[in-house]
Amino acid sequence: MATYVISDVHGRYDKFTEMLDIIDLKDDDTLYILGDVLDRGPEPIKVILKIMEMPNVIMLRGNHEEMAMKCLPTLVEELTESMISSLNDIFINDFMIWTTNGNQPTLDGFYVLDKDTKNKVLEYIGSTILYKSLTVGGNEYLLVHAGLGNFSPDKLMEEYTVNELVWDRADYEKQYFDDKFLVTGHTPTQTIDCCENPGYIYRSKNHIAIDCGACFKTGRLAAICLDTGEEFYTSETE
Repeated sequence: MATYVISDVHGRYDKFTEMLDIIDLKDDDTLYILGDVLDRGPEPIKVILKIMEMPNVIMLRGNHEEMAMKCLPTLVEELTESMISSLNDIFINDFMIWTTNGNQPTLDGFYVLDKDTKNKVLEYIGSTILYKSLTVGGNEYLLVHAGLGNFSPDKLMEEYTVNELVWDRADYEKQYFDDKFLVTGHTPTQTIDCCENPGYIYRSKNHIAIDCGACFKTGRLAAICLDTGEEFYTSETE
């Protein structure tokens, strides 16, 4: 039994299945995905449907799933003139924010589903968790999509807001914990100033940042095995 973590698949079904082959995921292994399965890449709904078939995969919510869940439930119904006219400014603002963050591939994949499958997808995304604490190999890990906004060592995890967990980026130059590792996605390691090896997993000050830009040109999907610390990488995206 092994425990793996990946993040920010962003619709790259090809990279997701490539990574499953690389790590040779077994039925008794566990794979955690730190959110942002949706948007940007070409096949986000196909990735979600694949994940839904895999009982040993646990998905956390990212900011892209959070944006989607503010809009997709409304879009299950057929868009009619009367429905469109009833949409309020909050929905329109949420939809525009999501649009600027690459929602079109998600919409394209969602629209072609039958209504029952649409509802199952929404139920699954809505069931995703915001964080996970683990003990693996004698080490403590805290998994979260983005970071711990407004961090305080005395702050309970239940006290963090959704935005603090799925939007607020971690400060990778600051060590939050002495006794556990904070594992995050959201921020591509290509953009972490203190990362000496951009595009590969960043490990310093009890941070493990695993978003290696799978949805960007020359990026890759990364995984880490928490049992051994071994890192795995797909081929670069084109």
